[in-house]
Amino acid sequence: MNDRNDRRDGSDRSSNWNRDSSSDRRGGSPASDRRSSGGRPATGGRPAGASRHGASRSDQPRGGGPGGQGSGRRDDSSRGGARGDRDRSGGGRFAAGQGQQRSPGAGARDGRPDRPRDPFVPATVDAAELPIEIRRDLSALDKPSAELVARHLVRATQLVDEDPQLALEHARAARRRASRIAVVREAAGVAAYTAGEWAEALNELRTARRIGGSNALLPMMADCERGLGRPERAIELGRSAEARSLDADASVELMIVVSGARMDLGQHEAAVVSLQGRLLDTLVEGPSAARLRYAYAEALLAADRVDEAIQWFMKSAESDPEETDAEERAIEIAAERPIDD
Repeated sequence: MNDRNDRRDGSDRSSNWNRDSSSDRRGGSPASDRRSSGGRPATGGRPAGASRHGASRSDQPRGGGPGGQGSGRRDDSSRGGARGDRDRSGGGRFAAGQGQQRSPGAGARDGRPDRPRDPFVPATVDAAELPIEIRRDLSALDKPSAELVARHLVRATQLVDEDPQLALEHARAARRRASRIAVVREAAGVAAYTAGEWAEALNELRTARRIGGSNALLPMMADCERGLGRPERAIELGRSAEARSLDADASVELMIVVSGARMDLGQHEAAVVSLQGRLLDTLVEGPSAARLRYAYAEALLAADRVDEAIQWFMKSAESDPEETDAEERAIEIAAERPIDD
C-alpha cells in the first residue's frame, strides 16, 4: 500500500479508558503501520478514541494517539526510559507493589502452571491518578486488589506511547486480577491494540463490549480486523446495526476505518464514497471534522483525484490546525505536482 495511506487518521477515542492511545491508526494501514506517521491522520485506520485511563486509534490524524484512540497517533523511538521499570534488582520482574520476585516453578509444584510475573510498579504511581469513574468500577474488588489494579492501569497509561509492550504487560496484570470488569478488559484491549497485538486486542475489546454493553469500541474492533488482514470484516462492522447507534465522533472513526479497509482492497473510489454523507457535509470544526476531512483527502489522493485532495487537506487544516498535518501535506503534494507547460 502506498506510504501516504499509512498515516494515522487521527482517531482514537472510544470508551472510558485512554482513548488517545488508540486513535492513531485508522486510515490507510492498520494501526501498526501508522506509528511513524508523524502526526498525519491515517486514512482509515485506528479509532481515535481508544482510551487511556483518563487519558484510544484511527488511521492517523494526530501523531500521538484510546484511538488516538490515536493514536494514533505515536512514536516508539523513545522507549529506552521505560525499561527502568524492568528487572531492577537483578533480573526478574517484581510483583507490582511488592518487594519480592515470585519464585520460579512455584505453581508447577502443585500441578498448576506458573502465573506470569507482574511488571514492577514504581512507588510514585498513584491509583488516585485514575479517573474517579474508573475507580468506581473497581470498587467491586477488595481494597488491596482495587488499588493494585488501578496502579497497573495508571502505569499502562503512562507508558503507552513510549513503551507500548510494557504498557500491555501492565494492562495484562490488571486483567488477571479483574477480568470481569469491563473497563479493565477495555484497557487491556487498547494496550494490545497500541502494541499491534491485533488478535489479543480484538478478543479483549469484544469481551469489554459484552460485559459493558457499549458499542463505542466498534471502530477499534474494525481496525483490529484490518490488522488481522480481514478488511471485509471491518466493512461488515461498518454496516452493522450497532454502528448506527454510535455518536458522531465514534461514527467518524468507524467511517475512517471502513475507508481504510476499502483501500486495503484496492477499492479507492469506494473508499471515497464511504466517507461521503451527512457528517462530511455538516462537521466543519473540531478534531473529528479535521480527521474525517483528512481521511477523505487521502482517499481522493489514492483515487488519483489530486486537485480535490489538496482542497480537502486544506479544509482539514481549517477544521483544526493542531489535529493533523493537513496543511503541510497539501503543500507537499502541490510541490510534487508537475508544472504544466
